[in-house]
Amino acid sequence: MAHVMEIERIWADRDDVPEALDARPGLDEQHSPKTNVEDCEASVGLYYASQGLAEALRSVATSQLWNVMGFSLPISSLFSSESSSLESSDMNCEENEVKRADATEVNAQQEETYVAKFESKYINSSVPLYQEYWMKSVKKDLQRAQHTGLSELVASVRLHGLRTPPPLSPTSVLSPPGLHAKPYALWQELPQVEWLLKSLSAQEIQLQEAMFELIVSEASYQKSLVVALNVYQCSAELKQILSRVQHHVLFSNLKDVCRVSERILQDLESHLRQDVVMSRVGDIVLNHQQDFQQVYVPYITNMMYQEAIITQLLQGNRKFALILKKLEKDPQCQRQTLKSFLILPFQRITRMTLLLENILKRAKRVHLNVSNLMEAIEAVRKIVEECDRSVEQMKRTELLVCLDKLVDFGNVKSIPLITRGRHLIREGTLKQLIVGGDNKVSVVSRKDVYIHLFNDLLLLSVRSGHRFVVQDHALFPDNVRVEEIKTILGLPAESLLLHLPKNHNRSSTALILAARTRSEKEAWIKVLSSK
Repeated sequence: MAHVMEIERIWADRDDVPEALDARPGLDEQHSPKTNVEDCEASVGLYYASQGLAEALRSVATSQLWNVMGFSLPISSLFSSESSSLESSDMNCEENEVKRADATEVNAQQEETYVAKFESKYINSSVPLYQEYWMKSVKKDLQRAQHTGLSELVASVRLHGLRTPPPLSPTSVLSPPGLHAKPYALWQELPQVEWLLKSLSAQEIQLQEAMFELIVSEASYQKSLVVALNVYQCSAELKQILSRVQHHVLFSNLKDVCRVSERILQDLESHLRQDVVMSRVGDIVLNHQQDFQQVYVPYITNMMYQEAIITQLLQGNRKFALILKKLEKDPQCQRQTLKSFLILPFQRITRMTLLLENILKRAKRVHLNVSNLMEAIEAVRKIVEECDRSVEQMKRTELLVCLDKLVDFGNVKSIPLITRGRHLIREGTLKQLIVGGDNKVSVVSRKDVYIHLFNDLLLLSVRSGHRFVVQDHALFPDNVRVEEIKTILGLPAESLLLHLPKNHNRSSTALILAARTRSEKEAWIKVLSSK
C-alpha cells in the first residue's frame, strides 16, 4: 500500500440501491431547500468535496475522529418526535442527571450479551483494545516513514509494554506496539518456541513475529468488538431512547463483523498450535474472503449514516449524550468513545493489507513461500476497493435523491432522475444569449440557465425561488453537441453554441450560451464534448 496508514480507497457499485437508503436522512420539509447540488447534499448530512466521501473516510483513518467528516446537519427523518423534542434544561444539572441515570431501573429487557465461543490460548483478557494498538501502530509508521521513507513503512512493530523483551540480539526481534497483553507479546516468547530459536536466523524470527502480529492484533480487535457489542449495542438505556431504525443504523451488522473476527482468530491460533513455525496464514485469510466481503462492504457503506445519526443525537438529544457519557465510564471501555468503536472495522480491514504485505516482504528475505499470501493480499485489497465503490455509489445516489426533491419539470415531459448508474458530472450557471432586433440593429438579451450535466443526461433549468424549473433536457452524449462560436459582432468571446438534435419533445434546438471566463468556457466545451 502506498500510503502511511491504512488509507485505502473505501467504497462499491451495488446491484441495487443499498439497504441503508431505506433509513437514509431526508430533507426536512420545513426547511427551505438549497439552491445548488452542493448545498443540497449538505442538507442531507453528506460531506461533499472534490475527492468525495471516500476522501473523507481516509481522513478519518488518520485522525481516529469522525468530526472532520463534516456530518453536522439535520437528518430529521431518522428521529422520532420523542427523541428530537426534549426540553432544554439548565446545563448545571448535568451531573445530577447522570447520577439519576445510574440509579434508574431500566424496564426494557436487556439484550443477551455477546459471549465469544472461542477463547484464545495465547492472548488473554489483558490484550489492549484495538484503538490503542492501532494508534501506536500508526505513530510507529509515521516515525518510520520520516526516517526511512515509505519503502520501509510496512515493518514488524512492537506491542509496546506487553512484556519486556530480552535484549536485542540476532534472535531477539521486536513485534507490534500496544499495551500490556500478557502472557505472550512475542512469538519467540511462546514456550514451544524456545528450543527452536537457536536454529532460526534473525530474519526467520522476524517473519514469524510478523505472522504472530496478525494473531495478536486480531485478538485485540476481537476484544474491542465484544466491548462495543456488550456495552453499547446491548445497552437497554440506549434502546429506550432510540427507535429501532436508529438503533439499526447506529450499529449496523457489527455483530456479524465480530463473528467473522472470532472465526479467523480461531483458525489462526489453530494453525499456530499445529505448526509453531507458521506458513499458512495466507490460506487462512483467503478462506475468509467471502466472510469479509459479506460483512465489511455493508458495514463500511453504512458508516456515513452512523456518523450522521450520532452527530444529530448529540446535538438534539441531551439524554443520549448523558447515556453515552455514562457508558464510556464502564471499565471495559477504557474511556474510549462510541465513535472509536464504530470505526474499528474500517481500520481493521485496511490495516490487514499492511500486515499481510509485511509478512510477504519478510518471507521474500528468507526465500520462504507462504502459501497463497499474494492471493490473500489481492483478495483483501479487492474488498477494500469494493467498499470504496459502494460508498461512492451511495454518495451519488444520495445526491440524486436530494436533487430530485428540488427539480420541477413543470410543462416539460418529466423523467426519473434516480436511475442506477447515473451520476452528476458538472453543474453551474451560464448566460443564454438571445439575439434580436432588425437588419440594422441587433439586440442581445441575457438570461440565466442552470445546467446539470449527468453521465447520461443534460438538464437545462431556470431557478424559481429554491427550485430548478426544467426548460429542456436531452440524452447525453448522443443528443448533445457543442462548438465554439467564431467571433460575431456583439457576442462575447466566452460564447459557445449548444445544439440538442433531439430534445425532450424530439425536436432540434440550439442555444447560445456564455460563460463568465474563457477558462470556464473551455471547461464546459470539454465536458460537453466528452463521450
